[in-house]
Amino acid sequence: MAFSIYDFSSFTQSIHQLLSGVMSPAWVLVSELVLVGLVFLMFYALLGLALVYLERRVCAFIQNRLGPNRVGPQGIFQTIADLIKLLFKEIFIIKNADKFLFNLAPFIVIIASMMAIGALPFAKGLHAMDFNIGVFYILAVTSLGVVGILLAGWSSNSKYSLLGAMRSGAQIISYELSVGLSMLAIIIFSGSMQLSVIVESQANGWWIFKGHIPAFISFVIFLIAATAETNRGPFDLAEAESELTAGFHTEYSGIRFAFFFLAEYMNMFLAAALATTLFLGGWMPLHFGVDTQFNHIMDFVPPVVWFFGKTFFVIYIIMLFKWTFPRLRIDQLLTLEWKYLLPINLFNIVLIAFLVMMGWHF
Repeated sequence: MAFSIYDFSSFTQSIHQLLSGVMSPAWVLVSELVLVGLVFLMFYALLGLALVYLERRVCAFIQNRLGPNRVGPQGIFQTIADLIKLLFKEIFIIKNADKFLFNLAPFIVIIASMMAIGALPFAKGLHAMDFNIGVFYILAVTSLGVVGILLAGWSSNSKYSLLGAMRSGAQIISYELSVGLSMLAIIIFSGSMQLSVIVESQANGWWIFKGHIPAFISFVIFLIAATAETNRGPFDLAEAESELTAGFHTEYSGIRFAFFFLAEYMNMFLAAALATTLFLGGWMPLHFGVDTQFNHIMDFVPPVVWFFGKTFFVIYIIMLFKWTFPRLRIDQLLTLEWKYLLPINLFNIVLIAFLVMMGWHF
């Protein structure tokens, strides 16, 4: 079968047929699972390094300074040097800490984000899992991350860590409501929870355009709530340096600290990728009108380029949030969710249901 950068179905089918020719069905399944796992591990590590470097560059740009510029050309090897440093740092075991839970917590956080990323459709025919309840699956799996954070704070036997974990738990559980309702808006528009179907429903226009002002409101609320979900500024109360040292991962060092650090960036990527998939057409190109010359030109751009281009645009917006706005107090954080975002979201859902019922969207 021919390989196409516009449809990966033939590529994945050819791998399956190749393995089926030399193995039994059981071993084919095991081999494919191992292969997919290795690909995602490599993707997870490389993307994490790239996002750390990107954030340093964006931060430097906003603060009118250079950023990393010593290790490698334009400092591109700085994050690799930091990784090597963390790998060789001594791992401390805290006295009177619950050692089993202390060691388990970073793995729960990083596994939850990896499981969620496995359900994303990166291009046509390029996804590890295409559940018919994909949106619900991602909501359920990402909710497990807060368990790791709470375990890390409690098992560290530190008041700073415990306070950070309790803040994070209250914050994540609160803002999950707004994230879920924003995603529900697109489920109502598309009539499906399957991510590939949601992407295909945007072939004639992205939902942020087709859904009128209510869809745009849902997109803005999703960005705000997802930023709070990932414990990033200006919602980084769980690891407020001026108050809690480093919050729930104060007592972690070496590779375990790197796991928390990496999971934060991968959760940011997941939030941006979900915003892209639900609101910005996923891997679908930008089209205006029907059968126009502009649309034909846009169709030449590979779907993977569209997906990652949109995703990194949303990531840039999330990074702007952190380096532009001051950190909120914990009472301001919860007031924003319960008194503003949640009521607006509930009204918006009713409005979207009415628009869909009347057939007033494009």
